[in-house]
Amino acid sequence: MAPLIGRRTPHREDAVPRRVRVASEWSWRLLVIAAFAGVVIYLIVTFHEIVVPLLVAVLVSALLSPFVKLLTAHHWPHWLAIVLGLVAVVVALGGLTLLVVWQVRQGMPQLRAESVAAYDRVREALRQPPLSISDTQLDGYLKSLGALAQKDSGALVGGALKVGSAAGHVLTGTLIALFATIFMLIDGRGIWSWIVRLFPKNGQPGVIRAGRAGWITLTSFVRVQILVALVNAVGIGLVAYFLGLPLAVPIAVIVLLASFIPVIGAIVSGIIAVAIALVFAGPLSAIIMLAGVLLVHLLEAHVMQPLLIGSAVKVHPIAVVVAVAAGTGIAGIPGALFAVPLIAVANSMITAMLRSDEAAAAAAVAHPSRAERHARAAARRQTSV
Repeated sequence: MAPLIGRRTPHREDAVPRRVRVASEWSWRLLVIAAFAGVVIYLIVTFHEIVVPLLVAVLVSALLSPFVKLLTAHHWPHWLAIVLGLVAVVVALGGLTLLVVWQVRQGMPQLRAESVAAYDRVREALRQPPLSISDTQLDGYLKSLGALAQKDSGALVGGALKVGSAAGHVLTGTLIALFATIFMLIDGRGIWSWIVRLFPKNGQPGVIRAGRAGWITLTSFVRVQILVALVNAVGIGLVAYFLGLPLAVPIAVIVLLASFIPVIGAIVSGIIAVAIALVFAGPLSAIIMLAGVLLVHLLEAHVMQPLLIGSAVKVHPIAVVVAVAAGTGIAGIPGALFAVPLIAVANSMITAMLRSDEAAAAAAVAHPSRAERHARAAARRQTSV
């Protein structure tokens, strides 16, 4: 029997449909990626006392690096520019703390009087239908709460000890963040070069481009979030001030800090402001406060963020909500704070690496090497036989 010339010998993979092979290849690669992500998340949660200060240091470095570059470009010594940037951050945080303490101390008599009046209004509202709670019943409820607090006094003492331990962790984390920020500002390029050298040589150019894109995204995100937080704080603080609410400045500071957590921070700070207006000024002031909060957040969502962020941080709002929810579930407040910048940076880095691979593939097709040309010629000859 004569051999069949030109007919390809069947291979084992021909027995499996191509779509099934592609699906299986995608599946095991996705499983590997999911396993790697799970290990990373586990390590972050396990070593959060070190990871969180390091992430804070990265955010502060992204904030201060343009300022340091500006000063060094005007012939300031590098060390002096770093010191001035760190001093500015410390002064800003210390000034906010002192302002809040001073406002609380100044407004304490008015706050005490308005708290008594608010308590009387709430008590009078509870007497009215449909609740119709008498003074005797309300006093009984308050006594029950007091007895419950005394019963759980051991838990309260344990909680106080935990707070003391947490204060020690906060101090340690602050020192770690401070030293890490200093070293990142001094030799951030050298640190990144050391990280790049851990990758294979053929992948280092893509990693370098990805790092550059991620850093640009992070610096843009930090600047925009600070500006958005300031606008939210000033807007809601002014509404509280004109309504005559007590502690208008502390309300503005709460809004300022909460605005660094996208979506959730705006909702929580708005609820706090409206609740204070309802308790201390009545329903009409609460409605006005709610309108002011909505107006400020609409200005942020539809004017400031699209105008300021532009194409620098391309994260869909649904991705923001999912990232904040997942970060909160995994790591609480730190997870909510770092979720969106991590997603934005990862998106920019992956996009840059994919573009690098596409450019390399296009260059290889346009200018193939000698070995590739010989391989293609051999493949054409084998096909023609």
